[in-house]
Amino acid sequence: MFARLASRYRDIDMLHGSLWDKLFVMAIPLALTGILQQLFNTADVITLGHYVSDEAMAAVGNNIPIIGLIVSLFMGISIGANVVVARYLGMLDDNNANDAVHTSLIFSVYLGIAIVICGELLSSASMDWLGVPEEVRGHSLTYLRCYLAGMPFMAVYNFEAALFRSKGDTSTPLMALFYASVLNALGNLACVLLTPFGVAGVALCTTLANGFAAYYLFVKLQKAQGPISIQVRKLSHLNLRKLRAIIAIGLPAGIQGMVFSLSNLVIQSAINSLGADVMAASAAAFTIEINIYCTINAFGLSATTFIGQNYGAGNLKRCQDITLISMLLCVVMATLVATTVYILARPLLSLFTTSETVIALGIIRIIYIGLPQGLNAIMEILSGAMRGVGYSLPPALVALFSICGCRLLYVFFIFPGYNTYESLMLVYPLSWVICTLMLIVLYLYNQRRLRKLHELR
Repeated sequence: MFARLASRYRDIDMLHGSLWDKLFVMAIPLALTGILQQLFNTADVITLGHYVSDEAMAAVGNNIPIIGLIVSLFMGISIGANVVVARYLGMLDDNNANDAVHTSLIFSVYLGIAIVICGELLSSASMDWLGVPEEVRGHSLTYLRCYLAGMPFMAVYNFEAALFRSKGDTSTPLMALFYASVLNALGNLACVLLTPFGVAGVALCTTLANGFAAYYLFVKLQKAQGPISIQVRKLSHLNLRKLRAIIAIGLPAGIQGMVFSLSNLVIQSAINSLGADVMAASAAAFTIEINIYCTINAFGLSATTFIGQNYGAGNLKRCQDITLISMLLCVVMATLVATTVYILARPLLSLFTTSETVIALGIIRIIYIGLPQGLNAIMEILSGAMRGVGYSLPPALVALFSICGCRLLYVFFIFPGYNTYESLMLVYPLSWVICTLMLIVLYLYNQRRLRKLHELR
């Protein structure tokens, strides 16, 4: 039944007809895919919180910003593959699209391996940078090292998902993660109830589940029809021209995502200074609130893909319409999901812990970060719209200076004078307001630039 429902959301015609319904249809499976990705960590946090200890749960929460940093890089660079392939599809250039598909997959493997090596070398030092308390450090380091082993699988999956997304198929990646999430949840329970592996076993189950998801999509790509189909014999040739195009668009997008995670690492260090209860509460609340962002990110990715194809087809007016409609849909959906999360905050947090102190602290985080997600929605759509036309570096720079800069200044100069959890959480909506205003100005400038270029042609 689930597979039949998902099969309805394949091969969307992005170049013709109405937009709001197609954007919605594409975004919903993407949102569910993002939520299922988050369920990997959610399952880990819930299992360790209930069957091991609050310290083990806090260890996973401590690693969430680090993992988020890596995932942001993978997802960002994979957007480059999405845009490049989508643009060729919009041009009806199947040969170049297929070359970009194979280049993307080869590059994803290299990228994943590089991250494993760098991550393992820096894992111990990262515990010092974050100021992880001694009672949590052992669990935290073990979880991170085991989790890092699955980075090649995660990189390949994200690039494969981007390739399916470039032609409007968001349901196949959803199915891959659905099956992988079931395997991960069952594996977690088996590890803590039937084996002595604990934190290490839970992390390794997540790694194996990521491997299954990547393999599932690889098989589907081999069987696919048209330009996104892959042939194993072609996976030995890396097209450097297309790789440069993918990196030129994807790396700034990855940097923009990493900026959020980097600033979160600094904030995580401040959270750690407030004690284990705050660490546990922040881990639980983050695991819930990130699902709001999954909805926002889904509409941002949909807008990027739609604009990528229409820009390739030379339809600037439709690109503008996509931006406005996506923004409206995204803000409405983000507000609805955020309000629902706030209403259900207590029972949701109770899934992670029975401590009333931890639950109360978790609700504070949801109020300050969950409810203002409409601002985040505007930021995501504007950035996604500019990436869709290949204008990727300037939004990343805006995010770097407005988000990361604001949060660093706040944590180092304002938070020490108001050393409370509430004052720390205030930095999130404050930085969103600043970034949103700057992105609006940048988007309007880029629209004028594109119109002039179009007139010259």
